[in-house]
Amino acid sequence: MEKKPSKLRRTAPYWISILLLVIAFTVFGLRLFQWQVQDGATYLEQANATSKSTVKIDAARGEILDRDGNALATNQTAYKILFEKPYMTDETANDTIHTLVELLEKRGEQWIDELPIVLDNAGEYVFAQGKDDAIAYLKGKTFLNVNEYTSAPLCVKQLAALYDVDPTQYTKEELLRLLSVRYNMTMETFSTTMPYTFAKSVSKETVSIIEENSASLPGVSIRVTTTRTYDDGTLAPHLIGTTGKLTKEEFETLEERGYAYDDEVGKSGIEYAMESQLRGEDGVQALQLHKDGTVASSSVEKAPVQGNTVYTTLDANLQKVANASLKKNIEAASSAGRSMNEKHVGEDCVAGGVVVLDVKDFSILAASTYPTYDLGKLTDDDYYAKLFQDQTNPLFNRAFNGAFKPGSVFKPAMAAAALEEGAITENSKITCHHVYEYYAPSYTPTCMGYHGAITVDTALARSCNVFFYEVGRRLGIDNIDLYAKSFGLGVATGVELGESEGILASPSYRTSHGGTWQPGDVIQAAIGESDNAFTPLQLAAYCATIANNGTRLKTHIVDKVTDYSRKTVVSETKAEVVEQVSVSEENLKVVQQGMRKVCTEGTASTAFANYGIAVAGKTGTAENIGHSDNTVFMAYAPYDDPEIAVAVVLEYGASGTYSTNVAKDIFDAYFYGKVLDGDGNLVTPGISGSADGIQAGAEKL
Repeated sequence: MEKKPSKLRRTAPYWISILLLVIAFTVFGLRLFQWQVQDGATYLEQANATSKSTVKIDAARGEILDRDGNALATNQTAYKILFEKPYMTDETANDTIHTLVELLEKRGEQWIDELPIVLDNAGEYVFAQGKDDAIAYLKGKTFLNVNEYTSAPLCVKQLAALYDVDPTQYTKEELLRLLSVRYNMTMETFSTTMPYTFAKSVSKETVSIIEENSASLPGVSIRVTTTRTYDDGTLAPHLIGTTGKLTKEEFETLEERGYAYDDEVGKSGIEYAMESQLRGEDGVQALQLHKDGTVASSSVEKAPVQGNTVYTTLDANLQKVANASLKKNIEAASSAGRSMNEKHVGEDCVAGGVVVLDVKDFSILAASTYPTYDLGKLTDDDYYAKLFQDQTNPLFNRAFNGAFKPGSVFKPAMAAAALEEGAITENSKITCHHVYEYYAPSYTPTCMGYHGAITVDTALARSCNVFFYEVGRRLGIDNIDLYAKSFGLGVATGVELGESEGILASPSYRTSHGGTWQPGDVIQAAIGESDNAFTPLQLAAYCATIANNGTRLKTHIVDKVTDYSRKTVVSETKAEVVEQVSVSEENLKVVQQGMRKVCTEGTASTAFANYGIAVAGKTGTAENIGHSDNTVFMAYAPYDDPEIAVAVVLEYGASGTYSTNVAKDIFDAYFYGKVLDGDGNLVTPGISGSADGIQAGAEKL
């Protein structure tokens, strides 16, 4: 009989495992009972008593440098004073603000004051001048909701009531300061998640005083941050640009990209154009808040990431020389004009611009505007107000946005067009008897001289109007404009910053502005008059295109972008061809030879006939009704192997001597390494100039 198998025998380890499992489940069940039943009310109370919030941690903005890494706009460590809502109650706010304002005023520190109400000389409340929009907002429905005719004293009374401030406890000045801070806090949406910046940059000594008295200043905290600093705020202010607080419209646009309402953003220049690179990524601090709003704990949830560094194409020494020479020659032109005791001889010359390009890639080596300003002083309200009211408009970037009549510097483009279109040949002669008689007797424009029968190279050298009147008539305005655009006149150059496209004279432009195009206008357009108006940047690109044998490149001022440490290259700007001018190399050579003759025997020979480097260029003067002539000079060098192109415009400069002087100073700096000494003189280090002066000049650079 077959034996049945026995049941599976249960061993000791098996029963031990079962026992441990039972014990574990029993302990877990008891613990769960404790959490949910026995201590459930306690944990529920804790959960209800706290909430999570976040606060941003500022990221350092990227820095701006010249091509060699010299500082243009960099950062320095600063301390800013913040108000934090979880630690500041409505009962303590006014006393805290009053104490801080008094401290900063005594120590000469700046705090944010944007209330559009001030005290006049008589000690009465009045609305601040030039702040109409802010005043309208203060009175508007979204704020005080008072009549538009409400006076400043009544607005102060309303603000005091709004913020529960007893006016009798303060002087008028103290009350106004207190209300300004409360107003600013409201405008900046002060809340648990939005700390208020009371002061952007205070000294370490002031920070120490605040920290010593922290117990009596609830809600006040100090945060280490960075602020913009400039080795020389006058070096390139129009190019570097400014930063500022977001406007309401900007915030609405940028909020989706992570911007907070109290962020700063690039407003102009490179700061604006390269905002996406310069801006870092803010960090996040997590706050655990009690039910009453006080902080239970905090931790860094996300560390901030610094912005990238932007290397520009600027050469700091060339820029400094361009600034100094432009200023010197504008002042010299004005002084010479005033000494003549006549009108329209340069006495009204107060402004100008100069641009220097690298011919190989059209990078901007220098771009100077005069009059100018100091970036480092813009935070001073009085300084900014003076700039804003200055009728010479020092805030305006004349190098990129100033459109000036070019005068005879337009003629090389006309020579190239005429040669290419067969209107003339290299050997064609046109006779100048001083008066152009094609439209006689109704219209008989004149030349500056009696040049006789001359060819195109001599016409360029002597800047003969009659020659180019005839060239312009033969070409016609359509051909003139076609070639001018090809050379980059009347079109954007492509620079990363804002620029004017200038004006190219044409029947359509004239009629669109309410005028009438006359047959004789074509010959005025051909000599750079009529409605023609171009920027110094366009003129430099035009000159560089001629030097570059007709290849026009995109101008640029950004060389490369690196990470904040400057070790890793993020991007580099490469030369980009915009257009190849439809002029043969043979015809361009004729134009280049004519521009060389300008500097050896023509209108610029005084400055460059015996210069150590071969220069090719063109002078120009342009009439301005009611003012002195503009004087313009453009040039490139060396003639046989061009490296740089320069364009100079002196608004109402009258005499071409001064514009050629600016170009010569720039060539001296570029080719001979000259720098400014302490007295503003251009010297070769170690060769001329006093030792002290050279050292001072080097330190400035």
